[in-house]
Order: sequence, then C-alpha cells, then structure tokens
Amino acid sequence: MTPAARLAAAIEVFAAIEKERRPAADALKAWGIAHRFAGSGDRAAIAGLVYDAMRRRASSGFIMGADTPRAVLLGMLKRERALDTAAIAALADGSRYAPAALSDEERRRLDSADVTGAPPHVAGDYPEWLDTHLARAFGEARVQEGEALASRAPLDLRANALKGERDAAAAMLADLKPEPTRWSPWGLRLRLPADAKSPSIHSEPAFLKGLVEVQDEGSQLAALLSAARPGEQVVDLCAGAGGKTLAMAAMMENKGQIFATDDDKRRLAPIHDRLKRSGARNVQVRTPKSVGGEINDLTGRMDLVLIDAPCTGTGAWRRNPDAKWRMRPGALEQRQKEQSEILDRAVALLKPGGRIAYITCSVLDEENGSQVRGFLARQPGLSVQSPASVGQALGERAFMFGKAARVSGEGILMTPLSTDTDGFFVSVLRRKG
Repeated sequence: MTPAARLAAAIEVFAAIEKERRPAADALKAWGIAHRFAGSGDRAAIAGLVYDAMRRRASSGFIMGADTPRAVLLGMLKRERALDTAAIAALADGSRYAPAALSDEERRRLDSADVTGAPPHVAGDYPEWLDTHLARAFGEARVQEGEALASRAPLDLRANALKGERDAAAAMLADLKPEPTRWSPWGLRLRLPADAKSPSIHSEPAFLKGLVEVQDEGSQLAALLSAARPGEQVVDLCAGAGGKTLAMAAMMENKGQIFATDDDKRRLAPIHDRLKRSGARNVQVRTPKSVGGEINDLTGRMDLVLIDAPCTGTGAWRRNPDAKWRMRPGALEQRQKEQSEILDRAVALLKPGGRIAYITCSVLDEENGSQVRGFLARQPGLSVQSPASVGQALGERAFMFGKAARVSGEGILMTPLSTDTDGFFVSVLRRKG
C-alpha cells in the first residue's frame, strides 16, 4: 500500500471506532481481516496513524476546526508528526486509493492554525470532564503533563538479574539498538519510529532464555521502591500477569517467599510460564476461591504487602491512547472504592513493623495522595515512610530521581513529563512495631 492509501485506511478505521464506539485494537483487527491484501508493514503503519490520531484527537480537531475522522487525521499529521502542508497535500491528493484532495480551508488551517487559545483539555488532549481532576494533580502544568501523556511511548525491557546482567541482555539484543534506561538499573529502552512494526521480542533468544521481560521503566521502579529484600515474606496482592512479582523475585535473589495472588484468577494465567522462564523459585501462586480465601494463613506474617492497585490507568495513556476517551466518571469512583477495600484488607497480613507498598498507574490525586490520606485516617496504626527514604532504593540515582519526580507527603509520582516513564504513584506505609 502507498502512504496515501494507508492514510485513507486510517481515516476509515478511525471512523469505525467513532461510529461503533469500539476499542481501537478491535477496529484495527476487523479492518485487517476485511483487507487481507494488506501486509504486516501496512497494518503497523495504519495502526500507528490511528493511535497517533487518538493521542492528539482534541488538539488536531481544534487545528482543523472540525472533529471528523478526516479532520483529526489531517490535523494529527501536523500536530504529532510535524508534516508541513505540502507533505500532507501529497498524501491527500485525490488520486486512486488516496483521501480526497485538500480543500482551500484545510490548507489555510494547516498553514496557520495551532492550539493557541485552546482550553487546557484541548491543548493537553484529554477529556473535558477530567480537567478539574488534572488541575488538582498538576495545577497550571496540566497541559504540559497532558501533552506528555499523549506522546508515543518507547518499548522498555527489564533485564532479569536471576539470569544475567543488563549488559549481557543488551549484547544479545544489539541489533535492536537498546539503550540503558535513565533510572532503573535493570532497564533497556528501544525507541521505535512512528510507522515501525514492534520487534518480535517474544521470539528473541534473550526473551526465550528468561534474560529479559517487557516492562515499562516506571513499573520497574515501582517494584524497586518497594525495597523487597532477600529472606522476606511478601504478598503481591494484585499480581495479575506477574510483572512486579518477577522483579521482586530477582531483587530477593530467590531467598524468602513471595505469595502471588489476585481476586481474578484469569489475570494470573500468564504468570506460570513467566515464572518458569525467569528462574524464580521463591514464588507461590495462590488463586483465591473468594476474596482473601486462600491467604488467610498469611495473616500477621508478612514483611511486605505489595498492592498494584486497580486504577483508571491514566498513567498508561501513552500505551493505550483510546482508553482516555472511553473513560467515564463512574470508573474513577469504582476504582477508588476498590482501592480502599484492598488497602484495608492488606493491614491484617502485616506483622509488626511490616509495610505496604501501594502502587497505581494513575496520575490522579483521588487515587494517589488522597487515597493514602483516607487510609491513614481509617488505620492510625500505620504511617507513611518518608518518600526520601523510599527513594534511597535507587542508590546513586536517588538524588536526581527525587529532583525529577513529583514528591509529596504521601508518596512519589512519576509521569512521562517528569521522569520519562509511564505515570506511576508509589507510597510505602509501615505498621507500627
């Protein structure tokens, strides 16, 4: 397919997403099934256009003076991909399989329009109803934070210390040109062009041998800041597919015990193969029959309870840009309720002096600092561990990380703008001895 045909296809897919209110991944899959002539490179390029349009939907529509799929795609080419009017006109020229030629009005807007004077939610590319929430979290910086959350994410890998060093992993992946991450001592970062196909990491020898796992640097840091130590007794209460369980197993050098559990056993399904590949031997996977049903014997025994809490996922918008437009206020309220219940449930598992590492992939204060304050009001037997002391888990990187991240009395917030990671909040709370 020509670049112009790919653009036309992206407009078609975007229109289907808007009309049918379906996730972008589903619409892209349906298009691919209906157009089997399109190769993998074509499908990757079309997906890149669609997701970039989702990232910049509000600001692109503002630039073009319309929110139609065509307007959003054309505006995105200027806003996100920095193409000039001539380059965009070469793609939308009305030739066979290409979008219709640019109108005079479209040319004028592409030549001169920008987001000057746009409301914060438009310039920052997020739903209008979230503006008050993001203002609470970031104040006047919410536009810049929103723009960063709308950016394209790199592909991060975590080198598994149970199998080898980061340098060894980088050498095995040399053809992909990995770079060491800024903060995580385990991380490798792959920077991908907008139209590039994602590399087949799962078929790489380094992955098959368990030397690397796919994990955003922010998620790696969240695990690291929990300060899980060799010999400790740990519960990963919302383990899901096991990303942080695996990271902690490496931190603990296979000494001590991690109990990985989740209220939804379906989320745990991938963890078994990942554990086998990683070489982690200090992990028990427990699938509860009911809430807390299979971990009652752990009451009062745990040094650390890690809660990777269910949340709105606002910190992961770079990786799932259409999710922000499908998010509704009720989802925030539901997640807050779930977070409170999980935090309260964790307390009984702690031994005296034990700690909770509360983690979200959200940037909203309602799920982060406010949630911690409410928890402490209900549970006076716990206190927040100083974020400065929590950051010491990063060693020589701790000082600069503390300057970069957003640090509050309740914890540490990472964002794409501040730390060049996904958005993650970490608070460590200690039970009185």
